[in-house]
Amino acid sequence: MQSQVLVTGVAGFIGSHVAAHLLKQGHRVVGLDDLSGGFTDYIPAGVEFIEGSITDVALVKKIFAEHKFDHVFHLAAYAAEGLSHFIKHFNYTNNLLGSINLINAAVNHEVKCFVFTSSIAVYGRNQLPMTEEAVPQPEDPYGIAKYAVELDLKEAHEMFGLNYVIFRPHNVYGENQNLGDRYRNVIGIFMNQIMQNQPMTIFGDGTQTRAFSYINDVAPVIAASIARPACYNQVYNVGADQPYSVNELVDVVAKAMGATPQVKKLEARNEVAHAYSAHEKVHKHFGDLIKNVSLTDGVNRMAAWAKKAGARQGKAFEGIEVARNLPPAWAKLIAPAK
Repeated sequence: MQSQVLVTGVAGFIGSHVAAHLLKQGHRVVGLDDLSGGFTDYIPAGVEFIEGSITDVALVKKIFAEHKFDHVFHLAAYAAEGLSHFIKHFNYTNNLLGSINLINAAVNHEVKCFVFTSSIAVYGRNQLPMTEEAVPQPEDPYGIAKYAVELDLKEAHEMFGLNYVIFRPHNVYGENQNLGDRYRNVIGIFMNQIMQNQPMTIFGDGTQTRAFSYINDVAPVIAASIARPACYNQVYNVGADQPYSVNELVDVVAKAMGATPQVKKLEARNEVAHAYSAHEKVHKHFGDLIKNVSLTDGVNRMAAWAKKAGARQGKAFEGIEVARNLPPAWAKLIAPAK
């Protein structure tokens, strides 16, 4: 059945893919994005696009009043776990308070279901494999913000009857990723560096592991959730099962890009060494949509797109709030707050 749907972060990576799947399902899609990390050419044809921020309370109220949304897909975020330690105010304003603006509007306008992309950053460290039953122990402000939104959605359901579905994706990569982002999305960073004849940079010794997840195993699941009421008011890990080290990733990306691996090791930063999830729950309810694309196949698909898209010159983050303990490689790039 056709619904009126809001997708935040529609010009971004996951948001643009989710919007495309919703359009294919026949929904009317309104997209909101402030273009801080996305691009208008990523927005699928057929989306009614509104440029603006979820932190703008008046704009959020206006959009909800005008469009009478049946469902909300909230994907807008500044998802840089490592950097979030040094931009706490920015992080909580965008990732927590902006989300609350949307939840308030969803409650006031009786939205049928609020779909939220959280993150495995909520788990913290030493909970492997990460399962939905584990008690979150986030270790960075980004993960703290995401978990706070999860808790608020649970409260909003209990208090106001707002249905929700929470997804915790991890290390998602693929077409439409922001290749110019210097602080997140290691596969995109590697490809961008290769296209600029630069060495691939690794923080620490490269033994840290992640289960890199191809976008087409994630976005279809998120988009389908509103049509599966049995999944309402549930939390799902979503992504790949097999973890790889960053050192292993170097070889996969270099081969896909047709390059000889060149690596520059940087001083280690404070990050969770190993992060991967269990996915029995999402396979039980969405297994028909998950193709389990291998890392090699997924990286090859992304590399073909990246070569056509070309390198992007990423901007240094402007507005560091705490410079203490900032990784040296970032300290050279980032302008301090005024």
